[in-house]
Amino acid sequence: MNGIIDRRRFLQQSFAFSALATLGKSVAFAAPQPRKGDTTHWLLVGDRGYERYEAQTSVAAAMRQYAATNHLQIDALMMLGDNWYGDMTGGVDSPRWKTQFEEMYPSSAFNCKAYAVLGNHDYQRMPESKVEIELAYAKRGNTRWTMPSRWYTFDFPSVEPLATVIALDSNVQRRGGSKASGVNYQLTLSEQAEQLAWLKLELEKPRKTPYLIVMAHHPIYSNGPHGDHDVLIAEWEPLLRKYGAHLYFAGHDHDMQHLEFEGHPTSFVLSGGGGADLYTLKMEEAQRGPYARKVYGFTHLELSQRELTVKHLDESGHLIHSFTKTPKGDVHILS
Repeated sequence: MNGIIDRRRFLQQSFAFSALATLGKSVAFAAPQPRKGDTTHWLLVGDRGYERYEAQTSVAAAMRQYAATNHLQIDALMMLGDNWYGDMTGGVDSPRWKTQFEEMYPSSAFNCKAYAVLGNHDYQRMPESKVEIELAYAKRGNTRWTMPSRWYTFDFPSVEPLATVIALDSNVQRRGGSKASGVNYQLTLSEQAEQLAWLKLELEKPRKTPYLIVMAHHPIYSNGPHGDHDVLIAEWEPLLRKYGAHLYFAGHDHDMQHLEFEGHPTSFVLSGGGGADLYTLKMEEAQRGPYARKVYGFTHLELSQRELTVKHLDESGHLIHSFTKTPKGDVHILS
């Protein structure tokens, strides 16, 4: 089983959670977790930059309250794409940078870098290229927004790192799809090939960290309406399997998911509940899980030498799903 909990236990976990929800019992905040010497805490959120940002405001407030209530020092934010819907009038000087990033996730609560990847809405020209705006904003030097290029890698933390993180641009054309035109853009075929060659070279490098984490906007597998991505399955999934990636983080479908596949070293985690309108799942967790819910929220990743812990939280900051994983790949569902 490669350390993965079997399908029957996944369904038992899903049934238990559903029973609690039916009874109207709320799930309490996770117990306070003071920072340990070898532990780092990240918060992840995707599909956050909607033009109507009431839901984003609620999720961001829950992120701040969750960190404060649990006495957590957040060491990194991970922005999983669709950072901006609609236009960014003013470019790097757009007021949206202040209202929907700098103030929404303030340095007083998150005194750390915000590592970002690009989503399909980031590729919309309205009329300027938001991709170029986001890259330029990162270069200003007075912001936590971190995007050195469209795809990049880093070890974290910088001293005695626990994870090698590969951030990718997943805006590639699906097979049989028509080339986007007008306001929608994506990687050219040559750029797609360039990134894939770069990814292979990065994965071939000796890794000294306990964990390998890949993040991008589009999920490889999803129970949401966008479904599984045929090109990413063909090009990226075999590499995750070959090099033993522990986690693949994504957004794009506006919900929260965690998918496991028997014998696969990678846990597929989707955190797309950051603020845009929610999507109805097309496949329930009873069919493929262990977790998939139409809900606003964010994700907490805790890393230590012994294990990593992934927690999904809803827009009130309540724990809705969690699991642990060891460097060897053993997965244990907590809730």
